[in-house]
Amino acid sequence: MARPRNIKNSFITVIPSPLFTLLRVSPLTSLLNKTPRSHRLCSSSPPRSSLLMIFLLILVSFLGLSLLRLVFVSQNPVPCPSPLTSFPTLLPPPNSHLSLASLSTKNQEPVVLSRSATVPLPAHAVSRNMTKEEAEFWAQPDGEGYRPCLDFSTLYRKASAKISKEKHRFLVVVVSGGLNQQKNQIVDAVVIARILEAALVVPVLEINQIWKDESEFSDIFDVDHFKRTLQADVRVVSSLPSTHLSSKPTINTRMPLNVSPLWIRTKFLTELNKEGVLILKGIDSKLSKNLPLDLQKLRCKVAFHALRFAAPIQELGDRFARRMWIEGPYIALHLRLEKDVWVRTGCLTGLGPKYDDIIRKIRESQPRLLTGRLNMTYTQRRLAGLCPLNALEVARLLKALGAPRTARVYRAGGEPFGGAKALQALVGEFPNVVTKEMLAREGELSPYVNRPSAMAALDYIVSLSSDVFLPSHGGNMARAMQVKGDQLILFQPKLHQKNSPIHHCVSVGYLTGSSRIRWA
Repeated sequence: MARPRNIKNSFITVIPSPLFTLLRVSPLTSLLNKTPRSHRLCSSSPPRSSLLMIFLLILVSFLGLSLLRLVFVSQNPVPCPSPLTSFPTLLPPPNSHLSLASLSTKNQEPVVLSRSATVPLPAHAVSRNMTKEEAEFWAQPDGEGYRPCLDFSTLYRKASAKISKEKHRFLVVVVSGGLNQQKNQIVDAVVIARILEAALVVPVLEINQIWKDESEFSDIFDVDHFKRTLQADVRVVSSLPSTHLSSKPTINTRMPLNVSPLWIRTKFLTELNKEGVLILKGIDSKLSKNLPLDLQKLRCKVAFHALRFAAPIQELGDRFARRMWIEGPYIALHLRLEKDVWVRTGCLTGLGPKYDDIIRKIRESQPRLLTGRLNMTYTQRRLAGLCPLNALEVARLLKALGAPRTARVYRAGGEPFGGAKALQALVGEFPNVVTKEMLAREGELSPYVNRPSAMAALDYIVSLSSDVFLPSHGGNMARAMQVKGDQLILFQPKLHQKNSPIHHCVSVGYLTGSSRIRWA
């Protein structure tokens, strides 16, 4: 849980202020010291010139202090509410909405941030019929009063007036990977557009080479909401204007890790100013996670307010979540047992030599799919925490944590490699395993056949409203749940990696729920 840091006042000092030094050596002081004794004793009032100088000195001092105060305020964001004074609930208190009205255009309705975030269903109360162990397992965290904080600094808001109206320079970003990888790249695309002070074209979703998903941005996310929410930060357009279609920009695919705003400006600003268009591809995890506070908050704003799922997906996900929720508390299990996961991780499936041999042949024929660390053996990878838990290991972990056998388990994720055999160990210990296919009524999932990103979005929505969330493998969805959710989250220590833009929202004080991590 992120906690507010104690910030020392940098203006408190024991060194005398230069203003007081100026007073001691000012011409006024010399003049007063040189005034004849007789004049000082006999005069009933000080000379007019002395009064004038005193008045001018006071005026200059007042203006100087006002200037110092202006500089201090402009360089520091408005302080966020402390946990002791804020409401320990998911929604902000009444009449405290963060509005973009001051910077929005007249033709667009301002977005109230406190209403734009996806909110999970409320946690279930602990039943009196539960045993002590079961009650402890389902017990929810108290949240300690933390609330979202997206108050941007005065300098950021002043710069927004110009950046949000940019019409000459455009950034085009091509994002790849699964849903949560795409979300991370979209988040960073907005931040890069802000750094370059460019308008952002709605990101292009690259066709996934593994899942063959041809979904576009508008198929997964609410484009209009995305534009409205960011209208005070970055201008977002649906496509390039006709005046820029004749530009011939290069596609930039090589970007080192952990790049800073200065690096981005130095590398791309000249090309952007010359061509009017900049195309970036492959920006996943390339932008530094240690950005200025305003840019970190912009990341959180994009991830948890601007990136809202398209209405059909959100509505169907909400229906699934209610069908799970209405019957009592449930566990959401993000079980990564798909074929591509075993190929990429270089791990054994736990299903026997027959299945391991299939994975090995695919891996040898397509070595580019293996995720780094080529010199590590299977045992070394497993000890390093790089292998996902299989169904047997997940079942053992849940039992050790006190999960009741009757617990309802929502299994998020794709079709496991090995089919029903891959799930036998889990279903044997927890027979009430449910999937979105089991929750769906006739025809509800038909629009999303062969669209894994939409299916992953449905899993995200249902998992968000769960009472307990357990990932079998460290990944972007697990980190997103940690920051966004209101449920108890169980992690493996080795798999808990803090390297995604979304995860960093914890350390800048952005929390929409009261998540607690129990290390397994």
